Amino acid sequence: IVKASYAPDVTVAEIARKYHVGLSTLIKWRKYALEGSLMSVKDNTPPASASEVKKLKKEVQQLQKLLGKKSLQIEILREAVELAREKKLISQQSFPWEDDIASD
Repeated sequence: IVKASYAPDVTVAEIARKYHVGLSTLIKWRKYALEGSLMSVKDNTPPASASEVKKLKKEVQQLQKLLGKKSLQIEILREAVELAREKKLISQQSFPWEDDIASD
């Protein structure tokens, strides 16, 4: 819609009417487009900047790495508990936390 509003053979008002968008809304969208911060039509939030996307991707990678470490720790602890039970070093009763993570 914004791109169409820059066509030389039509006015901004004509494009607004064609797409059933308020003229002031289309003018606002054009302003945002020129500023490089066109808002999301769905929820009126500005898109993430490239630096923000890069930062968030890095954070996701760090969290995935941490999740991997924690999953490995859980597996090691499960094996340690199983081994300790086999050697009768600990009770055969389950620990409360085992029920919480039994399905992992």
